[in-house]
Amino acid sequence: MRVLHVIGTLEPQAGHQLRSLVRRLPYHSEIVSLSHGGVVPDGVPVHRVVGGGEHDPAVVRHLRQLIRAGRYDLVHTHLYRANVQGRIAARLAGVPHVIATEHRLGPGVHALYLAAERLGEVTVAGSEAIAARLRSSGVPQRRIVIIPKAIDAREFRFDPELRATTRSWLGVEPGVPLIGGVGRLDPDKRFDLLIRAITEVPGAVLALTGDGPARADLERLAVIEGVADRVLFTGALAEPLAMYCAMDVFASPGHGSFGLAGLEAAAAGLPVVYGSCVPFEERAAARDPVPGTHRLSQDRESLPRSLRTELLCLAERGGARLPARSAGVRYDAAHLAASVGSLYERISARPGRRIIGPLLAYRGRFGRKNSFPLPGGSVRNA
Repeated sequence: MRVLHVIGTLEPQAGHQLRSLVRRLPYHSEIVSLSHGGVVPDGVPVHRVVGGGEHDPAVVRHLRQLIRAGRYDLVHTHLYRANVQGRIAARLAGVPHVIATEHRLGPGVHALYLAAERLGEVTVAGSEAIAARLRSSGVPQRRIVIIPKAIDAREFRFDPELRATTRSWLGVEPGVPLIGGVGRLDPDKRFDLLIRAITEVPGAVLALTGDGPARADLERLAVIEGVADRVLFTGALAEPLAMYCAMDVFASPGHGSFGLAGLEAAAAGLPVVYGSCVPFEERAAARDPVPGTHRLSQDRESLPRSLRTELLCLAERGGARLPARSAGVRYDAAHLAASVGSLYERISARPGRRIIGPLLAYRGRFGRKNSFPLPGGSVRNA
């Protein structure tokens, strides 16, 4: 089977999920990224089709040409923009089977997205929260499959040499406690709470790994709180392992996220303080909590108190790491690949189909001059 993955960006974390997936699938896989940057998986051909936003017909046109030339049996799209443009292009190219994965999904699903969703056969939701948002937006339950996001714990094994190198790069002395957060610097991640909390954790340094629209505000907050000399902004890193090795405590104070970074941190032997982490919450609800993880309460003192507690425990351990932990097989990369592979086989067993109605209904959004070409048609600028 020839499979083409179309993804909006190969940057973390969706990019890492895709790289982990294609390494384990027993099919000929290729990737198309709709943006520059990101880490390219070894041995997997990667194409770039970079254009404007989700309404750019040139992107769809180039994707259609690439897909037709590749003669793929199945196209698998990832992330919002690719799920719109990739599904349309795949159907225009006559691909028999099209599926999509939503790794994250914000509010405000547009009508164009829902029209494109009808061109696929199933949408994989990376969590129950994403599935609920799809349902509330009008996607039928029968067209949604939940396959949780996952990691390969072996990729996050603690490396003492990498720890020393990274702390030296950061300018953090060996005995200084380092608290860290990893993720896109968005307001909903609540890294502002971490900056305020560090004011109540004397002697500790905070490192925030990631980039995003909230970075400037967070930098200003660190100055206002008088801790700018103890808050480090590393920017986005292709591979976060170095930062996990450098840290002593991992903290993710935001609520409402899946919590993939928490899984990675636990695999690296870090205590994890979190506001939201679906896998850890499931284990706690089953009365089988993952050791070394602590969920924050809504009390504003919960975060600084938890950080101080974890640093006291670190001192009692003599600075030793915790053992690597996981949330179970359900969140293992091998389980993810097996589930996706099984879905491919089920989808491929069905007769292929071409869906033209939704394309005709939405051609007007792109204007007559730049309308999407239909299979067998002769639309101008195709």
